[in-house]
Amino acid sequence: MTERGGWYETHAAEAAARYESVAAEQINAWLLDLLPNRRAFVLDVGAGSGRDTAWLTSLGHEVVATDPSAAMRAQSRRWHPELGVQYLPDRLPELTKAFRTGISFDFILVNAVWMHVAPADRKRAFRKLVTLLKPGGVIAFTLRKPIDAARDMHPVSGAEIEKLARQHGAFVERSSDGADFLGRSPIRWEQIAVRVPDDGTGALPLLRHVILNDDKSSTYKLALLRVLCRIADSAAGWSVDESGSDGDGVDLPLGLVALYWIRLFKPLLGDGRDLPQMPGNVGLRGLSFVREGGFPLLLDMPDIELRAGMQIADSRRLALHRALRDARNTIVNMPAKFLTLHDGSPVFPVKNRRPGRATGGGRLDAPYLWSFGSFTVPRHLWRVFQRYNVWIEPALVAEWIRMMNDYAKKQGRKLDETGVTQGMVWSEPGRAVDVSRGRAGQLLDQGSLRCVWSGNPLTKTTLDIDHCFPWSSWPCGDLWNLLPASRNVNQHQKRDRLPADLVLRRAKERIVDWWDAGYVRAENRLLTEQFALEASATLPTLDFPAGNFEDVLAEARLHHLLEDIFSAVSLQRIRLSNDQQIPEWQGPIDRGRP
Repeated sequence: MTERGGWYETHAAEAAARYESVAAEQINAWLLDLLPNRRAFVLDVGAGSGRDTAWLTSLGHEVVATDPSAAMRAQSRRWHPELGVQYLPDRLPELTKAFRTGISFDFILVNAVWMHVAPADRKRAFRKLVTLLKPGGVIAFTLRKPIDAARDMHPVSGAEIEKLARQHGAFVERSSDGADFLGRSPIRWEQIAVRVPDDGTGALPLLRHVILNDDKSSTYKLALLRVLCRIADSAAGWSVDESGSDGDGVDLPLGLVALYWIRLFKPLLGDGRDLPQMPGNVGLRGLSFVREGGFPLLLDMPDIELRAGMQIADSRRLALHRALRDARNTIVNMPAKFLTLHDGSPVFPVKNRRPGRATGGGRLDAPYLWSFGSFTVPRHLWRVFQRYNVWIEPALVAEWIRMMNDYAKKQGRKLDETGVTQGMVWSEPGRAVDVSRGRAGQLLDQGSLRCVWSGNPLTKTTLDIDHCFPWSSWPCGDLWNLLPASRNVNQHQKRDRLPADLVLRRAKERIVDWWDAGYVRAENRLLTEQFALEASATLPTLDFPAGNFEDVLAEARLHHLLEDIFSAVSLQRIRLSNDQQIPEWQGPIDRGRP
């Protein structure tokens, strides 16, 4: 059994009372000067009663807490009801949910937990922790000696931690030994702080090599990397932790990779732009993914209809299926095949499947997109795509433009700069605002509707639809991200800022009520499914199965569904604040009007 197990389920109240009898300031005095002297993003692994989480939060840090024991999570709510942190049911060595948040942490606390990790799982667990850490960040361990075997503990040592640190390009910055604060003799605690000076994975050098130096006979390698950047940023909910023993990668539906490929190339080859993607390419000729009856028939298809989860019209279904098949074959046989490591093995392993006919339901849902196969991204590269997309994508775009201009020059022509710039813009359509506005108007006709931020009643003249997370920083037109707000608050107060943690928590009840009334209980069942599927695709900690909506939307589960979505939104807020440093909004100012 790994991390906290069955003992804590039956002894949670006793364990929590013991933990809370000692002040966090006393227990953690040894690491106080290792904490960042600014607001930091902290992961508390095996948080137990929430004692350390509450202390870290009181210092001004943003904390994500994990514990696999439901009983201990309940105790944390009892002891610290004021906490607004995100408490994930997660455990070492997987830390699946923490990983799926996409958040990079400045500090990770592993307090009295490592002895619950089986020795065979520790290398994998350490790799997970390092992967979740920002360059320059710290992991703090406290190791109990001797162990209590009755509580699923295993022997631990600082020497083992130091060895793991060296293997992962990290180093032990501090090591000390302390007595047990509960006075239990002969128990002592070894305290180890590990710092990671950089990501230690080689991911960034590999990407730089592919972008700037690697031999490329077309733009396909750059296209594949940009597709992965886009998915990591806007559709991480589709990723699945690889089930292999090492757990070194995440799997993506190959159909999703193909879908983003189509969206990436459509503006480059449509609208009369004719931007060459290889030396001999003119127009649509010479591109392996452009075949009759497929991609060419999609050039006039609105981008809003090419989003994962959308219902595809009967007239488009066969053409899109063929285009996805052709894009998949190109990805598998070209960039995925020729992007290799120094030993010749593929950077991105592919498990190819032969898709059947286009699904009768016509929805771009998970079962359909997985039917094309799976595409594996090594974990260290996936984390880099999530962390450094702000740097990686502009580098990809710049090199792509350089290559297209070079191809055009060899063909004796000069490209229009405006057309090139417009063709390279990733389109994230936001037409769903009209859908949300329509639903808000219907609710106003039926009764009342309030601004989610101020709580003031809305009218049709004061109603505005706000992107919870600002479009200018993170283009997302998903239904869950579109909230009814007063025009004054949206346009003059919040504007392009990220709601602060406290602001979001204060608005929780009104946001959840809007989701429930606006989407979940809508008469249009397709709208309800769209809301749930978009949330599962974009918000990476949701676990409900896309496509099985009768169970997901059952009356008994609705409350849990909306609670889970709000929790995932809160985690996404932390990630955006962490990665993009978006200015935060501290809440509405009452100016006597809604």
